[in-house]
Amino acid sequence: MILKEVNATEDVVEQLISLSEYWEKENSCHGYQKNTLDDIKGNRIFLAVEDNIVIGYLLGHKAVAEKATSVYQADTNYFEIEELYVIPAFRNKGIGKRLFEYVEREVAAEVDMIMLSTATKNFRAILHFYIDELGMEFWSARLFKKLR
Repeated sequence: MILKEVNATEDVVEQLISLSEYWEKENSCHGYQKNTLDDIKGNRIFLAVEDNIVIGYLLGHKAVAEKATSVYQADTNYFEIEELYVIPAFRNKGIGKRLFEYVEREVAAEVDMIMLSTATKNFRAILHFYIDELGMEFWSARLFKKLR
């Protein structure tokens, strides 16, 4: 497997949109909709490739905190992960972890932290992945209970 950062060429964008369409059809995340070109623009693109086939991707961008919060000071540089996706046939093989760790090494000199939000329906598995396997810290959650 090859991990690499790539530019948003027409071919790469087409592949990412196609993969995100599969992700939408999986119905594994609350409200997930396939990407458009606008969703990809402005993000760095990292790919996991096996036999010239993209089997996973991570989209994210560098940002600077405008104001202090309980998590970070104003002017903190961070990398915001927008999406991390691995196709179902390659899940549970450490590919998502390796992709995340690759990105972590690539952005470490530029930022103070990595942040992300998730809307997966399998919250137990995703929290295990990010907290137990990748060493991220849990900070907050937005919970709801439907009454109708």
